[in-house]
Amino acid sequence: MPVKTLGRHLIAEFYDCDLSIIDDVEAMRRVLHATAKVVRATVVGEAFHHFAPQGVSGTLVIAESHISLHTWPEQGYVAVDIFTCGELDPNDGVETLAEQLKAASYRLQEITRGLPSDIEAGKKLVPQDVRVVTRLHEARPRALD
Repeated sequence: MPVKTLGRHLIAEFYDCDLSIIDDVEAMRRVLHATAKVVRATVVGEAFHHFAPQGVSGTLVIAESHISLHTWPEQGYVAVDIFTCGELDPNDGVETLAEQLKAASYRLQEITRGLPSDIEAGKKLVPQDVRVVTRLHEARPRALD
């Protein structure tokens, strides 16, 4: 059952990713669109850029907020930001990201904006209503080429 909040914001870092994927702007576009589909978000716009000599930045504007990424191929590192409003669960897209980036591991921080009990009670939100949770994950082992 989805959690009702004002917004859920994931900040994820993916390590030891496949270099050929994370330096390819079209691959990164496909990764973000696959993530949006898994999260059940409605894409309303996008912008992507490939840097010289390497690296990609991309953002999907979704009706429920945004999904963005920035890559550092020289480090095998990808930073991702998923912010959804309402009842969408951005966590649903994280495993998709790990698989598609072929990440060895990832770190995830979740910021819940507006605690469900306060929203349901109709209370005015205060700073304590923002909750941050950090988790470290080992990704599934990937096949060696």
